[in-house]
Amino acid sequence: MEIRWDWIERHRGEIESATLGHLKLTAISLAIALAVALPLALAVRGRRIASAALLSLAGILYTIPSIALFGILVPLIGLGSWPVIIGLVVYAQLTLVRNTLVGLAAVPAPVREAAEGMGLTPRQVLLRIELPLAIPAIVAGIRVTTVTAIGIATVGGLVGGGGLGQIIVDGVRRDFPTLIVVGAVCTTALAVALDLALVLAERLSQPWLRAGRAA
Repeated sequence: MEIRWDWIERHRGEIESATLGHLKLTAISLAIALAVALPLALAVRGRRIASAALLSLAGILYTIPSIALFGILVPLIGLGSWPVIIGLVVYAQLTLVRNTLVGLAAVPAPVREAAEGMGLTPRQVLLRIELPLAIPAIVAGIRVTTVTAIGIATVGGLVGGGGLGQIIVDGVRRDFPTLIVVGAVCTTALAVALDLALVLAERLSQPWLRAGRAA
């Protein structure tokens, strides 16, 4: 397989634009997914049947092949980025909801009781105690979701979703391996970069851990 380095050099601007478009597509999807998943997880926490039902529904939706889901969405909302965004939001729910529930459930009961004994309201306990302690599990879910979304978003090139998926699809249609390799390499590099960024964000969001290590 021959790689056309001259083509890559001449189209560097297009590659950078596609990479930024892919990043934007992923970021929008993740933001919406979090806005949906966190309230859902908080609504069912502590309720075994409701939690199981929600996770089962999210699991069923997660098993739908991406091409099939995009195929269902396109007749409803047309080609472009929105079928991809909606699809990514749907796929993200299982991991985000599950990890949020796991993180909240892992908060020790004595910690909650101590916070309530200090006069904190349930809302204050959630915001000041439970959610901060659940951050590692939540961020782990975000990391998995982000990497998964970057990969699935490439399939969005089939429905005009743009991003790096469009480069890969164009490469397949034109039988031009250089495009396929460029799309695959940039997608992998973007996934690794975002995963590392999330690891750093997780550490910065938990200053007490850094203080403990320093001590």
